[in-house]
Amino acid sequence: MTRRMGGTESPAPRPGAAGPDPAPSSWTPPSHEWILAADPDDLVAAAAAVRDRAHGTRVTFSPKVFIPLTMLCRDRCGYCTFAKAPARLDAPYLSMDEVLDIARRGRDAGVREALFTLGEAPEDRYPVAARWLAEHGYASTVDYLVACCKAVVEETGLLPHANAGALSEAELAALRPVTASQGMMLETLRGDLAAHRGAPDKAPARRLATLEAAGRLAVPFTTGILVGIGEDRADRLVALSAIAEAHRRHGHVQEVIVQNFLPKPSTAMAHHPACPEAELVWTIAAARLLLPPAVHLQAPPNLAEDLAPLLRAGIDDWGGVSPVTLDHVNPERPWPALDALAAATEAEGFALAPRLTIYPELAVEPERWLDEAMRFAVLDASDAESLAREDGWCSGGETPPPLLVDVAPARAPATAPTSARPATPSAPSGHAAARGHAAARGPVAEVLAGVMLGQEVTEDEIVTLFSARGPEVRAVAEVADDLRAQRCGDEVSFVVNRNINYTNVCTFKCRFCAFSKGPLSLNLRGAPYLLELDEVTRRVAEADALGATEVCLQGGIHPSFDGDYYLDVLRAVRAGSERIHIHGFTELEVTEGAKRLGEPLESYLRRLKDAGLKTLPGTAAEILDDEIRKILCPDKVTTTEWLEAHRTAHRVGLRSNVTIMFGAVERPRHWARHLVRTRALQKETGGFTEFVPLPFVHMASPIYLQRRARRGPTFREALLIHAVGRIAYAGAIDNVQVSWVKMGPQGVRQILCAGANDLGGTLMDENISRAAGASHGQRMGEEDLREIVAPLGRPLVQRTTLYERAEPAAAGAIP
Repeated sequence: MTRRMGGTESPAPRPGAAGPDPAPSSWTPPSHEWILAADPDDLVAAAAAVRDRAHGTRVTFSPKVFIPLTMLCRDRCGYCTFAKAPARLDAPYLSMDEVLDIARRGRDAGVREALFTLGEAPEDRYPVAARWLAEHGYASTVDYLVACCKAVVEETGLLPHANAGALSEAELAALRPVTASQGMMLETLRGDLAAHRGAPDKAPARRLATLEAAGRLAVPFTTGILVGIGEDRADRLVALSAIAEAHRRHGHVQEVIVQNFLPKPSTAMAHHPACPEAELVWTIAAARLLLPPAVHLQAPPNLAEDLAPLLRAGIDDWGGVSPVTLDHVNPERPWPALDALAAATEAEGFALAPRLTIYPELAVEPERWLDEAMRFAVLDASDAESLAREDGWCSGGETPPPLLVDVAPARAPATAPTSARPATPSAPSGHAAARGHAAARGPVAEVLAGVMLGQEVTEDEIVTLFSARGPEVRAVAEVADDLRAQRCGDEVSFVVNRNINYTNVCTFKCRFCAFSKGPLSLNLRGAPYLLELDEVTRRVAEADALGATEVCLQGGIHPSFDGDYYLDVLRAVRAGSERIHIHGFTELEVTEGAKRLGEPLESYLRRLKDAGLKTLPGTAAEILDDEIRKILCPDKVTTTEWLEAHRTAHRVGLRSNVTIMFGAVERPRHWARHLVRTRALQKETGGFTEFVPLPFVHMASPIYLQRRARRGPTFREALLIHAVGRIAYAGAIDNVQVSWVKMGPQGVRQILCAGANDLGGTLMDENISRAAGASHGQRMGEEDLREIVAPLGRPLVQRTTLYERAEPAAAGAIP
């Protein structure tokens, strides 16, 4: 699918896609003369087009707390109410305890940024400030700021952003190990403004020196201009061009703020006119055209009466918004409530997304842009696009997920299923089809329009769908739910099964695995074990007696195993039950078993099949992209080997499924490659029965404990991977399974309204997720599953491993 622009075709842009400026060497801004002469409406339209191409429909904001470390300042700016005399303050500086109290309140409210704002070098003007610093053991205000930033990130995990004004290169360097970004408003390059009389730190040369020094140090930097303090339009263009040129040299300007002047009582400029809205809008549009397209453009939402003109003029960010603290620079202007900000953003056809104080384009290169001491703090707060995690939910945890999609009962039937299945599906409800799809525009909407016309999504389009936010998420979920209803009807299926993890001893060194035990992992959960074959037989017989139709066999690669061990396990299973379906042995196990026997894999799989093996699980796939496998499982099979093993299994008559373990270190591009590669194999063999997303459970995972992975996917990402999987596999794989172990009952309900149709197994003795820290139960009975599904108004049915209806005699025995 492509989108038409100006009569030509080009790939749909990916909102929020991380990466360098598009063609930075070839990008050329319009001249100042053209901008000054242009019709304002034409200027705004051109700016909006640049924003749409570079940033799509995503508008970001940073959830933050405002920490006013000191309100003393040596400068006397004509418009400032932040700076105060010592007599008006209880203390020259916030104490460390006060700083941490604000930060903790912010953390508890779900914010990610700690914005430190302060006056410039107050110790040079006020003896009381110098004495306070000396008494507390600090050489300067910046020295104290460094200590406070360090304490905040260590104690609360919030990411400090230091807005400390015009600093020297040495001061910027001292802050770099304890901040994720820094900032300083350039304001203007006019040196003769009355607003800056008595403000030596506002001298243009000093401000430009700080901007350049930050670039040399690779500090992610925020800057901007102040509109309406006596400068004219040409002056603003000069300042914006200076920012653009600094970014050309260093690539460090992540965000530019265009802030409108508002007069404040008791200041020298109290009677100066406020910046007219038309001037603010004109300046935003001019900034968008003069700055490199990938530089983000912000206007503070609390300083405007109407937000729509700002969006139309080309901004893509609202800056920091705090649910905890006021705007100490503009205390008379309260922050908008987040739901109101989202509503205003969505009313203009955009989707609101929280970000970190470091923007994703820079966060994806931590070795360049972050001091080593800050890298894990940023990673831990990040989602897969290096934006901010939206909430406290994590896979396997107990925090309930946010409500992203409608989980109302299914509605009246709209259409019939379009494909026959071994088990006759109930008529679809039209849960999505009977209602209008959620509003979306831009690239996500264009991809969905193609899907509804029956077009197959490409890798790039899959990445675009993964970028969905806000109403776009609902739109993706509804289209996926339509496809689910058409292919599977409304039935929600499950299999009664028992897991047998016969050993947790493994010679492989998968860095995400908390289940397997080797010499380096004995400090993790559980002791090493190897089940006797008689115990395998006993567990199978017990499962059979309770009505299980499937036994799932997986374990570590024990150093004593040869390929014949797996044949022994199959015989032990058959000794416990002649009828139970044997779903067993990961691709790694069968590949390694054949290798240790020196036997061709096809021959080995045929022997396993003859001994009773019926299907293979798709685990050991993790992410089918070798760039990521080198990080997660460097000594494991490659992407090509995994695909070839399943191709071979399908050839000998063993069906299998596709899994993906997501949320550790990879990005949406890797998810898309995984889907496309497995879809291609399914088209070739038809051997996959289902798609099973498995969210990374981080709590006890070695790679997370080593501070090298994220804390699993966000709930939005988990919901989308099920929905996008349904869309990507449309017509190829009919069944999408959601893991109740990892998603929890409330998460499962939403995902069943976003394309999933299967709950997996009842999972007696599930150990792998629990070893990684999952808190959900070890076993789920039919009544428990029915309780999950009941609010949706959809029937729960028991199935076999191959998605046939379970025989009545076998159904319902598991309590």
